[in-house]
Amino acid sequence: MTTDVPTDPLPPRVLLVDDDEVSLVLTATALASRGFVVREAASGEAALQALAEELPDVVVLDAVMPGMDGFAVCRHLRQVPGFEMVPVLMLTGLDDEASIERAYQAGATDFFVKTNQWSLLVGRLRYLLRSARISHELARSRSKLARAQDLARMGSFDWRPGSEGLVMSPEALRVVGQRPQASFGLRSLLHMVAPVERSAATNLLRQVLHHSTVLDTDVSVVLGDGRQRVLHIEAEPEFNELGQVSGYSGIVQDVTDRRIIEDKIKHLANFDALTGLPNRRQLIWRAERALEQARRHGHGCALLLIDLDRFKVINDTLGHAVGDELLVECGRRLRSCVRHSEQLTELAMDTTVLRSHRSLEAVGRLGGDEFVALLPELDHEHDADQVAQRMLEVMREPVVLGGSEYFVTASVGVALYPRDGASVVDLLRNADVAMYSVKAAGRNGMQAYQPHLAGKGRERLALESALHKAMERGELVLHYQPKIDLRSHRVVGVEALMRWQRNGELVAPSEFIPLAEETGLILPMSDWALREAARQIREWRDVDGLDLSVAVNLPSRVFERADLVSTIRQAATVHGIPPRTLELEITETGLMKDLQVVIPALLQLNQLGVEISIDDFGTGYSSLAYLTSLPISEVKIDRSFVRELGITEQSSAVVTAVIALARSLGLRVIAEGVETQRQMTVLSRLGCHLMQGFFFTRPLVGRELARWLARITQAPHVPWASPQEVSWGSPEALTPRIARTR
Repeated sequence: MTTDVPTDPLPPRVLLVDDDEVSLVLTATALASRGFVVREAASGEAALQALAEELPDVVVLDAVMPGMDGFAVCRHLRQVPGFEMVPVLMLTGLDDEASIERAYQAGATDFFVKTNQWSLLVGRLRYLLRSARISHELARSRSKLARAQDLARMGSFDWRPGSEGLVMSPEALRVVGQRPQASFGLRSLLHMVAPVERSAATNLLRQVLHHSTVLDTDVSVVLGDGRQRVLHIEAEPEFNELGQVSGYSGIVQDVTDRRIIEDKIKHLANFDALTGLPNRRQLIWRAERALEQARRHGHGCALLLIDLDRFKVINDTLGHAVGDELLVECGRRLRSCVRHSEQLTELAMDTTVLRSHRSLEAVGRLGGDEFVALLPELDHEHDADQVAQRMLEVMREPVVLGGSEYFVTASVGVALYPRDGASVVDLLRNADVAMYSVKAAGRNGMQAYQPHLAGKGRERLALESALHKAMERGELVLHYQPKIDLRSHRVVGVEALMRWQRNGELVAPSEFIPLAEETGLILPMSDWALREAARQIREWRDVDGLDLSVAVNLPSRVFERADLVSTIRQAATVHGIPPRTLELEITETGLMKDLQVVIPALLQLNQLGVEISIDDFGTGYSSLAYLTSLPISEVKIDRSFVRELGITEQSSAVVTAVIALARSLGLRVIAEGVETQRQMTVLSRLGCHLMQGFFFTRPLVGRELARWLARITQAPHVPWASPQEVSWGSPEALTPRIARTR
């Protein structure tokens, strides 16, 4: 086993120079016996030769020698690079002050009077070596510090009142763009400060000196070569023994790069990366400052919430890159409608910087396709309406994207302080309520907030929340409206109509169906409707012996689902009914919206035996070519045409055309919304014999429908037929009226 033994330090090396051979030998022997490695030189020239060959730890020079004396050797030594810090002990037999002064002027570290007391000489040499080592370490530390300051672009300085003034280290001089030995005073430094900041910097210095406080500030300067930099200056006061300020010492650092990075971070934190507009955080800060100013000065202000109409269509159709391009262009247009200010950020909270609350005015992006305009001062409430109208006008101009023109409109909600709220949160919420009222009214408009709008919004939220739980609570029900064939007085099928029974009352379909489509609940609700219709068909068969087909109205989104066919097959299998007893209705508008997506599902359903009916036919404003290529079995004349039958010739002409078109294509045609004898008579005369509507009966739940069918079957004649027509009670008419299971 071995152990590490500390290595003894190398013995100090001494160059001993003396022309007296006896003194040279005696001194060398004494030093060698005390652990020094001695090299001897008998003249000044020999000493220089020895120094050229080896660097000693200390030089001991005889002051008086023939030829080159010790003073000359010392002066020469100090001029050689690398020998500036070598300690030199001058030996002299002279004890006059002139010789001592001369030794120091030559560069000697210390002097010693020749003596035979070698212990004193050795002690003096060891002291010199220790001092040299400390000085060397100090020099290295200073060098490292200077290097670190250079890397950090930092330097130190001292300032003393009076003649000394400002004294800067070489590193500090480099920071301010000066040469290391340049003469640079406080006045020169102030002259470098950017003109817009010079007055503030001078006042700050006066305040610091007057109160003897710490200086800590950043200033923008222009260097001699024209470069603009940001300097960070820190200085602390120094006090004399009487407690009076004797000056300041501190550092100056170039923080330009750091400031640039900080500014970028601040910009990212306060401005939208895509449009460059203020973001939500910055807008809220500005709005809070605007409200403070409005309270102080007693004027109004406004928040305008702008939402792009149908932005999702463009974004999904043309891609996110085009969508981003559209957002940038919309932001530019909206910004042009106000006195937009971009330079104010959260850091400019000093009231000296915020010279006018009008500088808060801006358009910002909340996120997605929502923008906000802040109007910090309003003379009249209608000023905000005028700005909103200006925004609507600029948004109606076509936008060129990818070489094509597109039209994008906006919906604007306006909230005013103090009328519509006392806080930013209140104003944003109420502007949002007003904006959504525009959406509900058809988009492309503006609306100032009104209290009753908030009530509608709360009702809508409550309705949405309740709708989520409606299926869990079993509140959804299906009502069934029979389809009547007037030629045979036969019920040929029924249409399932979804109803919501909430708190004992029926919610109108016009209230919850659009909400279900908007929230996506329409998909699980449609699945439930298919299962419930299949269950009801099974119940009618088992309990009442009725063989009825049920038409279920589905939105186009359901036809896009890959599992639609399997869902219908499963519902039919679970309840043991043929798939043909389920009929699916889709509106013409929904069909044409996503025709290419819907076609595969229609073909698969046709193979399964499920018939497809086109609801609201004639309202889609679309090409009729699809009727010849799609597996459609039935078209339904929209109630808007049926309502005017017998009143306007145009309605009769449209219905006649639809009937003729359906017959030529081999399609059934049924009229919905028949409510009067007149409508039924005209339809029958025009050749449409399949009808449904309140004239025959209102939609009924499954049990009520079965009882209704039983009741009219037993009646002498049907309520809607004339006395000459066949009655329900005659044996020859009973079988075709209502198909029954065996």
